[in-house]
Amino acid sequence: MGMNEIVQTTTRFLVLVSCATMGVTCQPRQEVVRQWFKGNLHTHSFWSDGDEYPEMIMEWYKSNGYHFVALSDHNTLAEGEKWIKVPDSRMYEDGFQQYLARYGENWVTYRVDSGRTVVRLKTFEEYKQRFEDETFLILPSEEVTDRYHDKPVHINATNIERKIPPQGGNSVLDVMQRNIDAILQQREETEVPMFPHINHPNFFYGVSVADMIGLQGERFFEVYNGHPMVHNYGDSLHPDTETMWDMINIAYANRDQPLMLGLATDDSHNYHQFGAAYSNAGRGWVMVQADSLTPSSLIRAMEQGSFYATTGVTLDELTFNGNRITIRVRPEPGVRYEIRFIGATKADQRPVILKVMQGTEAEFPVNEDLMFVRAKVISDRLKPNPFQEGDYEVAWTQPVVHP
Repeated sequence: MGMNEIVQTTTRFLVLVSCATMGVTCQPRQEVVRQWFKGNLHTHSFWSDGDEYPEMIMEWYKSNGYHFVALSDHNTLAEGEKWIKVPDSRMYEDGFQQYLARYGENWVTYRVDSGRTVVRLKTFEEYKQRFEDETFLILPSEEVTDRYHDKPVHINATNIERKIPPQGGNSVLDVMQRNIDAILQQREETEVPMFPHINHPNFFYGVSVADMIGLQGERFFEVYNGHPMVHNYGDSLHPDTETMWDMINIAYANRDQPLMLGLATDDSHNYHQFGAAYSNAGRGWVMVQADSLTPSSLIRAMEQGSFYATTGVTLDELTFNGNRITIRVRPEPGVRYEIRFIGATKADQRPVILKVMQGTEAEFPVNEDLMFVRAKVISDRLKPNPFQEGDYEVAWTQPVVHP
């Protein structure tokens, strides 16, 4: 998909409009058209521990068909003045020369100090003006990076107005809750749409299922993260992130708490070396069904669950009318698909595969006996530059419940 191309697949919704108290004649229904927007919500640059200039990163995402990106560096926003010394290696010296050749002396600010090149990083406002247009949006974000003893606790804050310092706490759960509360407090104070999401819970196995079950006010976590150290698939002592997701939602459903929604992200850090040992761009993203490419529209749609996470599978249709989920996969030549419906019944209260279908189309009835249902679409096409060798391209839809 080209850099200026908006995904043309649309879904039409009928919205009831009440005119009884308006004193006017109007149509009882109006049609709302939504589009799919592709985005990555977890990205790093030289502003923290990434190894590339923000402009080069934004250009990569824009030219690879993304519509929005959150540059989420650790405990910082891209503001003020920051200079970096180009690392003393041929790879990074060549990277600077490519950056300079691409953007020119009139844009790149640098000097040579004792034989080493020192570069001023462009701020969010500077690179935003260069890249944003009607097809591409950059969200100001931060990876609030905290810990409890030896356990890392990382919470992304998307579309924030001000930097949020790590809040600390007396347990992993307390650290998480304090940071989530700080983000939600800023949202309330500024009236700007923003949201927290839990990053890579299995990174050094810092965040447990019990920690996430205990949270209040959190709606999102990374069911997939492209960093090589995050253990998406768990190990003999720790559950994989999909199992964690279902266990959280069983607990949430039991206490009538809004369900946790699953994201796929790159967590990209490395832009010059590629392979499973590196954290590269293009591994995981979200497809959001929204009415416009604006922060408020995207965040509203995501909070309504109008999105799916993917590592390569594209859906042409994803609808839920309260009683039935309908899925239609966009087929790729020579690729086969399996659609699994996963959920938990109120009687059994454990995650199970409820139905498996082969092909590109599937439906599943959602009744009152189910705590929730979600779908996983698995292709037989190997993921290029995967998180782990042998990974196939997949997509995850969000859990739904009978109204």
